Amino acid sequence: MAKSRRDFLKKGSLGLAGAALACKEKPKPAASQNGTPSTPGAPPAFATAPPVGPDITSATFSEAQKLVQVDLSPAERNEAAQSWRQAMAPLYERRVGPRKVALEPGLAPWSRVEAVQPGQHAGPEKERFIRSKGAPEPLPEKDEDIAYAPVSQLSRWLQSRKLTSTKLTQIYLDRLQRFDPKLRCVITLTRDHALAQAKQADAEIAAGKYRGPLHGIPWGAKDLLDTEGIATTYGAEPFRMRVPDEDAAVVKRLNDAGAVLVAKLSLGALALNDVWFGGQTMNPWLLEEGSSGSSAGPGAATAAGLVGFAIGSETGGSIVSPSMRCGVTGLRPTYGRVARTGAMTLCWSLDKLGPMARSVEDTLLVLNAISGPDAGDVGSVPSKLDFDANADVKELKVGYFPKWMQEAPATEVDRAALDTAKKLGMVPVEVSLPDWPYDSLDLILFAESAAAFEEITLNHQVYILKMQTPDAWPNTFRQSRFLSAVDYVQADRFRRKVAQEMARVFSQVDLLLVPSLRDEMLTLTNFTGHPSLTFRAGFVEVSEARSDWAPDPDKPLPKFSPPRRVPHGVTLIGRLFDEGTLGRAGLALEKEFHVAGERPPGF
Repeated sequence: MAKSRRDFLKKGSLGLAGAALACKEKPKPAASQNGTPSTPGAPPAFATAPPVGPDITSATFSEAQKLVQVDLSPAERNEAAQSWRQAMAPLYERRVGPRKVALEPGLAPWSRVEAVQPGQHAGPEKERFIRSKGAPEPLPEKDEDIAYAPVSQLSRWLQSRKLTSTKLTQIYLDRLQRFDPKLRCVITLTRDHALAQAKQADAEIAAGKYRGPLHGIPWGAKDLLDTEGIATTYGAEPFRMRVPDEDAAVVKRLNDAGAVLVAKLSLGALALNDVWFGGQTMNPWLLEEGSSGSSAGPGAATAAGLVGFAIGSETGGSIVSPSMRCGVTGLRPTYGRVARTGAMTLCWSLDKLGPMARSVEDTLLVLNAISGPDAGDVGSVPSKLDFDANADVKELKVGYFPKWMQEAPATEVDRAALDTAKKLGMVPVEVSLPDWPYDSLDLILFAESAAAFEEITLNHQVYILKMQTPDAWPNTFRQSRFLSAVDYVQADRFRRKVAQEMARVFSQVDLLLVPSLRDEMLTLTNFTGHPSLTFRAGFVEVSEARSDWAPDPDKPLPKFSPPRRVPHGVTLIGRLFDEGTLGRAGLALEKEFHVAGERPPGF
């Protein structure tokens, strides 16, 4: 029977070793420094490098196998230990030396993730953007009423010159200063920068050089978007003094649209939850609880009328969750639609940037301005956006999961939303997904995030982050060093299997209506790259404050008697690159719900 070259090398080397023992006077062939035989024509083989690293024993593997839940026999552990220093330890040379190689922060992995599966087409055939009809309403007398107006209305006042960008910018700057002590949502107020941009916008509009619906509109950036000459801190102590020398791609596009940057807004440190080096960002509707994260500042500032709109980011719920908690509208775009160049990397194959605003149409106005690829983001791709705010929604097929609608975290608001869709002429369709362990996909998130922040983990700068709980990044980054590379590949294969299931579901429907924080859907749609739209659908009562953090018996959450009334949102999931249909359906539902205009008391 034919033998492979590796079988030959393995068995042949044992035979040579036996011969060497029998004839000690026979010298071994010389080897090069990297373990390659010097005999002409002899190929290199695994496990022949010079031994490096600490001593490894069978006992080391006995303990280590518990981490990755494999079961090796004593003989297998012995064999693995004997060759580890020659076979596996040298693989860490890139990191431990002697020939170390630095990996620049902007360097992406070689493998690329594409949301669209091979052989499938996604997104509209044409590029179309039609905003809602209507003339400007009378300009309110109170600054507060101007501040809470949607971008769609603010833009008409600015275009018709009933309102100047300078006045609007000053309104938001004053509100940011006034209410930030309650909310802790601002990391850097960009007053001088904003007033200069507003002055330029007014001059251009007066000269007839109107750039579009975002021209002169003040906005806030989650503080992981680079801004030239303005600190970008990631909400984390190790980066407090970081000042970029170039704008992120999204910032450049909003500059081109004439938008006015008024503040860098808070995020949970390194994009986790709602605690940053300045404290915890609070929910304007319920000041005893955090605003949720990691787009904590964008959620709180938008809800409290401190900005016209904000840009958030999502890796595993960071737009959806604060939009829910704070009662705003969050649009998480399809993975790849919006370039992330100049944005902090948490997870190359998951990170997405998207708008947060006070109405559905506003998020589409912003998405239209920031969409498009950039050479600095290898995951970004060209796409089209087909949105008509005036189009009918009748006959749209809305998928839903019957079981999910009858159990937590679904509420009467979620169930009523499905009834409203039916009332509008949409067609409810029952759908299902296999009962798989979707949280297993998080292995990819943990591995990539630990790689993104390897340097501050290994040099112990993570120790200075405010949160040091078991579910915070410092511990997770350290734990992730021990995840199996084999399991990472298997999780990636599982990811494709899940994507194929989602393709099957969307062959039956145009969109899905789901409870916003249903863990399975929140997880799997982030991994498959599907877009989502979360917006206020009603109100619920809560008897206890809510938190993103694991329960801590030593720090119980505040309880309320009587219960407190807070906004509650639903989420629409769309086909890949079909945000236009999401916006059309969301706009129709939003009008029917009649709850978008209510404001948090005291703001």
